[in-house]
Amino acid sequence: MSVQRPDPERDAAAVQEATARLIDAVSALTPTAVAEPSLLAGWTRGHVLAHLARNADSLVNLLTWARTGEETPQFATEEARDKEIEDSAARPLSEHLDELRISADRFAYAVEETLPQAWGVQVAMHSGRVIAAAEVPYRRLIEVHLHHVDLGIGYTCADLPEDFAVRELANVIDDLSGHEGIAAVRLHNTDSGEKWTIGAANEPDLTVSGPRTALLAWVTGRGKNEGLTAQPELPLPALPPLG
Repeated sequence: MSVQRPDPERDAAAVQEATARLIDAVSALTPTAVAEPSLLAGWTRGHVLAHLARNADSLVNLLTWARTGEETPQFATEEARDKEIEDSAARPLSEHLDELRISADRFAYAVEETLPQAWGVQVAMHSGRVIAAAEVPYRRLIEVHLHHVDLGIGYTCADLPEDFAVRELANVIDDLSGHEGIAAVRLHNTDSGEKWTIGAANEPDLTVSGPRTALLAWVTGRGKNEGLTAQPELPLPALPPLG
């Protein structure tokens, strides 16, 4: 499975579409829904929404780094990031919506202001992973799509756009291939018949089969393994968190 090269202009357009879909869905919530649990352990929907807004701003920082050449980290510290999310989580729904819109506009403007020569600049994400600035819009797209799922408001991995599901599954499999720290598993996409191996073994003993979006849900730590089968019939191993 080949990993798709980033295209900042195309990816930024996809971010705008995904963000509009997210905001429409959040706008339909009742005021009390933001205080209810999300699908992420320990986080309410308010935590997820606060994280989405702050993530947009943090990626603006990376684009500022690329544009100016001055190192601008995503977050001042991990602790400051966590505190800001915690402090913002209990905001009313209307304020979360305002923050989603405003932060999305800031991100879109930062993309527009980034000149072609800046897309090749290397920037460091808060995880320590170094990427080209050209990847930043796609990183935002991942956040918007997967955290929309995490809100638990009816949007699931099965609803993800096919082009995104294909691309993100390829990305995650690429990260997990040859990974010594996880169980070796063969993945079988029943939509296309394709097969891939994650982990370090050439011939894994376990095969996990299912449609593309079900496989994506599993490798990104979402869902309850719906639509997947294992051969032999064993519990699916835990995978490392995305980072």
